[in-house]
Amino acid sequence: MDRVARGLDMAPQIRHPMMMHSMNEEEPLQDAEATTAGEETSTEESAATPEAETAAPALDEEEESWRNKYLRLYAEFDNFRKRTMRERADLVRSAGRDLTEAMLPVLDDFERAAAAEQDPDQMKEGYQLIGQKMRGILEAKGLKRMEAKGAEFDTDLHEAITQIPAPSEDMKGKVVDVVEPGYKLHDNVLRFAKVVVGN
Repeated sequence: MDRVARGLDMAPQIRHPMMMHSMNEEEPLQDAEATTAGEETSTEESAATPEAETAAPALDEEEESWRNKYLRLYAEFDNFRKRTMRERADLVRSAGRDLTEAMLPVLDDFERAAAAEQDPDQMKEGYQLIGQKMRGILEAKGLKRMEAKGAEFDTDLHEAITQIPAPSEDMKGKVVDVVEPGYKLHDNVLRFAKVVVGN
């Protein structure tokens, strides 16, 4: 009986030869499936690689195109900025050219009047003519004299030098006298009129 019992205990440890053969066949099958999957992955990667290689040069070309556009735009803007600065400097230098050129005949008249031998009356008349000529040139350039006497005192036009008692009731707060006339250039105040105001 003891021998039978020991034989039964050892029975599970004995494997059938066919079962061992079956298990050995399953392992190569799994290895084959793994190999096939690996080959498929490699095939997909190799198929994707040419597409990536094709896309990379396209991106490089697009980046280079945008870079060239940016450089051209920057160069154009820099040239525009330099040209504008140069034109502005030329404008500042030549701003008074027209007026200076127009005033040259007046300067010539003054020199001729100073060199001529004239009596006081002729000299006075000559200077008056020169003054009229100069005034006409300046008015043609947009200069206009402001008439301030008798007008309401306006801080946008007048500069009060002093105040005096008004000669009449209606002259209070008005310009009684003009010490130095004011001028406008194209409706903009060029010089404030220096005035005496009645109070």
